[in-house]
Amino acid sequence: MSHSAAPQPMTARRSGPLRGEARVPGDKSVSHRALILGALSVGETRITGLLEGQDVLDTGKAMQAFGAQVDRVGEGEWVVHGVGVGGFAEPAGVIDCGNSGTGVRLIMGAMATTPITATFTGDASLSRRPMRRITDPLAEFGAQVTDREGGLLPVTIRGAADPVPVRYRTPVASAQIKSAVLLAGLNAPGETVVIEAEPTRDHTERMLAGFGATIRTDITDEGRVITLQGRPELQAQPVAVPRDPSSAAFPVAAALLVPGSEITVPGVSRNPTRDGFYVTLADMGADLTWTNDRIEGGEPVADLTVRHGPLRGVTVPAERAASMIDEFPILSVVAALAEGPTVMNGVAELRVKESDRIAAMADGLRANGVTVEDTRDSMTVHGMASVPGGATVATHLDHRIAMSFLVLGLVSEAPVDVDDGGPIATSFPDFLPLMRGLGAQIG
Repeated sequence: MSHSAAPQPMTARRSGPLRGEARVPGDKSVSHRALILGALSVGETRITGLLEGQDVLDTGKAMQAFGAQVDRVGEGEWVVHGVGVGGFAEPAGVIDCGNSGTGVRLIMGAMATTPITATFTGDASLSRRPMRRITDPLAEFGAQVTDREGGLLPVTIRGAADPVPVRYRTPVASAQIKSAVLLAGLNAPGETVVIEAEPTRDHTERMLAGFGATIRTDITDEGRVITLQGRPELQAQPVAVPRDPSSAAFPVAAALLVPGSEITVPGVSRNPTRDGFYVTLADMGADLTWTNDRIEGGEPVADLTVRHGPLRGVTVPAERAASMIDEFPILSVVAALAEGPTVMNGVAELRVKESDRIAAMADGLRANGVTVEDTRDSMTVHGMASVPGGATVATHLDHRIAMSFLVLGLVSEAPVDVDDGGPIATSFPDFLPLMRGLGAQIG
């Protein structure tokens, strides 16, 4: 999808039972990191199962701009010839990261301790998202940052010529902050330490270890203390990207809600720092069966079978939020059809994602007849036997808002429209054909 493409309105209608296999795309978080660490390694990194959504493709283009060779050799198969830690070249042009907060923040970290200058930009949505949560710790390494009022894109970073290692406590639970600091620490001497009070997704730590970095995580009274030894020589590795549990959440939710449905999602990630949505569904009484647990590319994966059944409202504890931060929009749709209220706590971080996801979901659900209450850090959805539907929802250029309301339309009394489904391509380019193949009425 072009970052300036015309809106693509979409409509979802009440559907019959969903059946079949949902082969969702590769994990977006792992895909970004595979390209970046491949570019920072010595040798050839071969990636299979890469998510070929616009967000990840933009990261691949950025790695090319910094001097790595990045080639597509087959469907989901990519080869990266890296330049090594500290080997990034200064890009000739502006780095456009499109809609991807993960991409821009991790790439900033990766180049901030190399003495080059780069300017980063993005689409209208990304340009409203806060960047000082990343650039402030990067400045502690010695990087110089110029940004727009409020810490917004475009941002120019002059990388540190003589970086110093940093000990940094993350102010909010954010894998992007943690990962940016760790990636910057790769080219700093000594030990870089990140302390997080609550665990966040650990793909960066797993993959750094896989590429040969010396990294450890200790559980202390301070929280999780991650220590990275700087200036390793990362060795290229094959990376098998597991299927994305955040993308799987949409067909899974649809199967739970549409009467008579049963689907299977093969090879989906079961990383324990990403499983909060599935833990919550189990609490709600969802019929989920995991089989064939295994390790692929250093990540735990399994096959998931989902069947329709009754659901009950629950209270989601704040400490679970970091492990399901991307799934709250679709959880709020599931909650709309559950018995009783569902209370989601610890969700303030959703207000600074691709959109203010709390406001967007609350507004869209209310427009479709659902009772919702929200505060800065919580959202309560009151479940009902049937959702009236019939509204057009503003997606605010947010792929997860679009997909969530298209799922709602599959079980609403009247069709649900979204004003723009185009951004779905950033994370789930095959969403429409996959859902239609299962039997969903989306057009």
